[in-house]
Amino acid sequence: MSVVGIDLGFLNCYIAVARSGGIETIANEYSDRCTPACISLGSRTRAIGNAAKSQIVTNVRNTIHGFKKLHGRSFDDPIVQTERIRLPYELQKMPNGSAGVKVRYLEEERPFAIEQVTGMLLAKLKETSENALKKPVADCVISIPSFFTDAERRSVMAAAQVAGLNCLRLMNETTAVALAYGIYKQDLPPLDEKPRNVVFIDMGHSAYQVSVCAFNKGKLKVLATTFDPYLGGRNFDEALVDYFCDEFKTKYKINVKENSRALLRLYQECEKLKKLMSANASDLPLNIECFMNDLDVSSKMNRAQFEQLCASLLARVEPPLKAVMEQASLQREDISSIEIVGGATRIPAVKEQITKFFLKDISTTLNADEAVARGCALQCAILSPAFKVREFSITDLVPYSITLRWKTSFEDGTGECEVFCKNHPAPFSKVITFHKKETFELEAFYTNLHEVPYPDARIGSFTIQNVFPQSDGDSSKVKVKVRVNIHGIFSVASASVIEKQNLEGDHSDAPMETETSFKNENKDNMDKMQVDQEEGGHQKCHAEHTPEEEIDHTGAKTKSAVSDKQDRLNQTLKKGKVKSIDLPIQSSLCRQLGQDLLNSYIENEGKMIMQDKLEKERNDAKNAVEEYVYDFRDRLGTVYEKFITPEDMNKLSVILEDTENWLYEDGEDQPKQVYVDKLQELKDEKYDHLDPAEMEKVEKYISDAMSWLNSKMNAQNKLSLTQDPVVKVSEIVAKSKELDNFCNPIIYKPKPKVEVPEDKAKANSEHNGPMDGQSGNETKSDSTKDSSQHTKSSGEMEVD
Repeated sequence: MSVVGIDLGFLNCYIAVARSGGIETIANEYSDRCTPACISLGSRTRAIGNAAKSQIVTNVRNTIHGFKKLHGRSFDDPIVQTERIRLPYELQKMPNGSAGVKVRYLEEERPFAIEQVTGMLLAKLKETSENALKKPVADCVISIPSFFTDAERRSVMAAAQVAGLNCLRLMNETTAVALAYGIYKQDLPPLDEKPRNVVFIDMGHSAYQVSVCAFNKGKLKVLATTFDPYLGGRNFDEALVDYFCDEFKTKYKINVKENSRALLRLYQECEKLKKLMSANASDLPLNIECFMNDLDVSSKMNRAQFEQLCASLLARVEPPLKAVMEQASLQREDISSIEIVGGATRIPAVKEQITKFFLKDISTTLNADEAVARGCALQCAILSPAFKVREFSITDLVPYSITLRWKTSFEDGTGECEVFCKNHPAPFSKVITFHKKETFELEAFYTNLHEVPYPDARIGSFTIQNVFPQSDGDSSKVKVKVRVNIHGIFSVASASVIEKQNLEGDHSDAPMETETSFKNENKDNMDKMQVDQEEGGHQKCHAEHTPEEEIDHTGAKTKSAVSDKQDRLNQTLKKGKVKSIDLPIQSSLCRQLGQDLLNSYIENEGKMIMQDKLEKERNDAKNAVEEYVYDFRDRLGTVYEKFITPEDMNKLSVILEDTENWLYEDGEDQPKQVYVDKLQELKDEKYDHLDPAEMEKVEKYISDAMSWLNSKMNAQNKLSLTQDPVVKVSEIVAKSKELDNFCNPIIYKPKPKVEVPEDKAKANSEHNGPMDGQSGNETKSDSTKDSSQHTKSSGEMEVD
């Protein structure tokens, strides 16, 4: 079983695999460990990754990149509209209101949902990992930004399904980095000691994330996480682009922003310049030939100018650092190390801001580009039964506080309860008890929308069905389990009604009570994990022993002890029996992708993969003809030159030239079979049936015989005419016969006869009837016998 971790980046993707020797980042077909998050669609096929990146400028309208921020969002979302201005290709509103892309594929305009686009990219990464591992890949762990909301997370999960991947976990990027850092540390403090606190800073191409993690031996806990989803390497690129656009407007009288192709070229050059300035403080040139209107443009920039230009961006580095320390309730002296990853952290001014805040040196022990993918592969190995990995428990967190709302019979008409606060441990389940007489609805939403980089506070609504009053007319006690699962996605996991049987008293007036189960860190059981089955068969980890706390409807804690639960259970048993009945739940989630629509996306991806495969086979067949023409022409002038008459030479040269001309004219765009037939025309079919392995033996035998003859003749030439010869004519004749006896049976092996198909033979037999007094059965048995003998004699050779 393969174990794969995927860093699904905004600009680039990385794949890491777990092998017996450890974690390895694998390279694609271009021997590049980095695969651009790019898809280019053409009239016949798709290019994905490196091949697509080379078409960003040449196939502007149909090359999709920078699409990660479109996940789980409606077309009218402010973020989508902001991104739309930046993107050179067209965005389109899909039938379900979500954002999609509109491109020209297979000679027609076609819309693709964002799940399809990311699905294409993931399918490519899946293929790359399968080629490297030489076996099928299904299970994986995929990274996502820690600030992704439920809708965005579900969208990425759907994209994984489109690609045919079973995502064991969506992992927050900074958590993946923390795992890659901590699992190999041998000097972590024991569980009963104060943990080691480490800050992880990830500034990639489009976003900035900060996490504080506490490490003990075999244990990682994320204490707090903060982010700026709108600050990344591309913002620094944009600052340069804007500067040079203004300069070129004055200097060359051209408006670069009106020409999308020129603007893309300028972005590429500015990105290179930014990287060069990270290593050099001196003036650096920017030169672009035939930039716009056949103009060559040039300029220069140095690091000091660049930092001045990006002062407003650099000022945004510190606030998330300050916020994360406040949320984790830590001081600077509590931090033992600051680890940085992500391409934009290579900018010297960014490093300077971080050092200035923490007043200590930054550590760069992790691979800035590959750490996320490596952490994902480690998590996949931990979750996979195929690998034995050092025991290491991971407690992530809920990035935004989540509240449940429901209708009540009171004056205000609604009740509310914050079920998960910001930075609450995850994965996590809570059980809430309601007293209801009829079907009721729970609405889940983000408590503080101003903290969430998403325009809609709703997570979804969950209808608890089949709720009826008790036989005595009292309200039924309904237990509802809410969960933030291993992917960080909220759900109402289950609901059950507690039915009283012969119970006396126990009439509670409380409208709602909450039982909360959480991990008991004091008992050091974080590393003792049991596995529960979750939605879709995915796995989720719980601590073995979980204490409980009761909260009344105002949210105040009233009890907290394992013994309380036992006391209540004993009291219940004394009074009578209770029966728990599971209730159906109907979910309506924000920006949910319907199963039928998802199935159609999966089907379309399969068709596109098949189209790509057919096009590749067609191109391979065409290239085979071209290769044969060039190779044969080369041999005519070298190897075969001595063995061919001038007439035959001219004749063959004309055939080769005609074929070459055909390839670049009428044969430029033909079906695969046309190229296959053309190659067969060129080849001599006389020897097509011969086994290549047997022919190699012939060539070796001839080569050995030639070597024998040459060595004898060389020795003979060194002798005088009066000396006895080294080799006699009889020996040469014997060697010649030996050569004939070995080679002729192979060279002149007759073509196998084409066997008559069984149904045709049967038809002939029925038509002719039994002969010479034989019965039909005898005829049939003889023919079967002959057929078996023929098959045996022909060995394993296949006949076309």
